[in-house]
Amino acid sequence: MRSLLMWLLLLITMMEGGAVRPLVQAQKTIFILAGQSNMAGRGGVANFSLPWDGVVPPECRQNPSILRLSAGLDWVEAEEPLHKDIDVTKTNGIGPGMPFANRILEKKPEVGVVGLVPCAIGGTNISEWERGRELYTHMMRRAQASVRDGGTISALLWYQGESDTLNVADAQSYGSRLRKFFSHVRADLQSPLLPIIQVALASGQGPYVETVREAQLGMDLLNLRTVDAKGSPLEPDGLHLSTPAQVHLGQMMADTFLHFLPAPIRAQVPSPSKAAAAPPPRARRLPNFAAAFLTLFFFSFFL
Repeated sequence: MRSLLMWLLLLITMMEGGAVRPLVQAQKTIFILAGQSNMAGRGGVANFSLPWDGVVPPECRQNPSILRLSAGLDWVEAEEPLHKDIDVTKTNGIGPGMPFANRILEKKPEVGVVGLVPCAIGGTNISEWERGRELYTHMMRRAQASVRDGGTISALLWYQGESDTLNVADAQSYGSRLRKFFSHVRADLQSPLLPIIQVALASGQGPYVETVREAQLGMDLLNLRTVDAKGSPLEPDGLHLSTPAQVHLGQMMADTFLHFLPAPIRAQVPSPSKAAAAPPPRARRLPNFAAAFLTLFFFSFFL
């Protein structure tokens, strides 16, 4: 009897403090993060031969309502570095994803649960993101997996192009390749008006940075917004954004998503009936009086 009693008391304790419906089952507002190293995040990585410094600013803090899709396609609580199991051959640090998500929830808590889908790979050319190639296929597989437990893909966050500044042919063809990439993503996600927030380069690996920037800034697709990173502080390598720069960039991207997209686009975020009308399905707790009653009852009955 005593063992049964102890088991019941343990059950009460678990009901008092444990989650009944995990956040992964919530309707998530999902964002795909794609591109190369500055999207993956190199903030706090002075150069490729050194480890990440481990400094996590308050704007990049963990939040139970911010999830990331792991390499194994499971939703887990997001933490820096977001791309640690995606861009596995590089040293990852702070990127724009966590400050983006925290800013979203700070300004629009009714969003509920933010799901981040890291897909960026450092050192990649736009040609490597063509439909049918490995990076594109990998991104689409992850995007499709992200909605299986509920949620809506609400935007593509894109920061890429540094590798396309190395030679004039890649730089001059960047605009047409990028336009085709965005078109294919929208078509394959069956979302022709999917919001896209791209970043115009702050730096590059070659001499044709301005050519690529012109293509980015001149892109006139519907529901595309461009955040300009020019002038952002860089790490000592002169290529990657510093931690403060990544925080600022993520917040600018969040503000762009929240304030500058047309009204119809916001309809793609889970509707108020699914997200805003009720808080995220956090742990449901057994009322204290019920726990006390059950405890008293079982003590009286068994003892």
